[in-house]
Amino acid sequence: MSHFAGPRLAKAPRHILLVFIDGLGLGADDPVANPCVRPEMVLFHHHSAEKYPKSLYPPGYVIGLDATLGVEGLPQSATGQTALLTGVNASVALGRHLNGFPNEALRRIIAAHSILKQYSDQGYRAAFLNTFRPPFFDLDPFQIIRHLSVTTVCNLYAGLKFFDLDDLRAERSVYQDLTGASLRDLGFDVPLFSPEKAGEIVAHASARYDFSLFEYFQTDVAGHSRNLRRALEVLEHLQRFLDALLKVVDLEQTLVLVCSDHGNIEDLSVKGHTRNPAMTLLFGCGADELVPNLRTLTDVTPALLAFHGLTALSST
Repeated sequence: MSHFAGPRLAKAPRHILLVFIDGLGLGADDPVANPCVRPEMVLFHHHSAEKYPKSLYPPGYVIGLDATLGVEGLPQSATGQTALLTGVNASVALGRHLNGFPNEALRRIIAAHSILKQYSDQGYRAAFLNTFRPPFFDLDPFQIIRHLSVTTVCNLYAGLKFFDLDDLRAERSVYQDLTGASLRDLGFDVPLFSPEKAGEIVAHASARYDFSLFEYFQTDVAGHSRNLRRALEVLEHLQRFLDALLKVVDLEQTLVLVCSDHGNIEDLSVKGHTRNPAMTLLFGCGADELVPNLRTLTDVTPALLAFHGLTALSST
């Protein structure tokens, strides 16, 4: 359980954008195994031997969050993402780390505690800015819920809109690959965005909401591939996306939090996840106040809610 709870923080951002990056940790200073410390990776060039918090430019910080959650074994996606997006220690609740999609026990936690639901239920504008494609909209999501990601289940239980291909064409949302290239490969008639354009779209869209979430999981896919060329391409696209996003958002009024659920891509010497701290980048309004309150994945949701005077429901 996170122990962070308190009054509205002094410098509350008007908008919060959480960019969730799957499988990005703080690894060794080894450019052979860790593509993040290659010279061209300016935004992600951080490693486990450095002192944190570490200052960044644009003005911000990088820190590492504990992803092990006090449970033996390798951190996994279902429990890590649930902990990140609810504030509940999902691994302790299950007694283990769980990979893939959330099971019934995790879905109960998400239904009660997800950050999207907590914002929405208390009258704040919240959105999950990823585009969904057919056949998702032809199915009953509750019938296929065992095959839905943590982020999708969060949005489902919050009762929020799922953005479709028309929203993508209207530049209200972005597909998970940033560019839409994989959609075009599947035969969908959609525009092809550069990573920079995708970053601009997410930045503009986030200004319409009090809290918004965007997910990128190609980092985890590339990490599992152990293919250096693929990993560098994924990180380069992500860096271009974030650079453009940070140039567009009003950092005087917006907090941008880039956060992962566990390590992976930072160590291509192994096929699975790592026990490394989850790389976390903070920019903009409220970053100074937030940094001291983040130590583990479970701190993120209650700390963000506190900016608006909200307190996450406590749970073990």
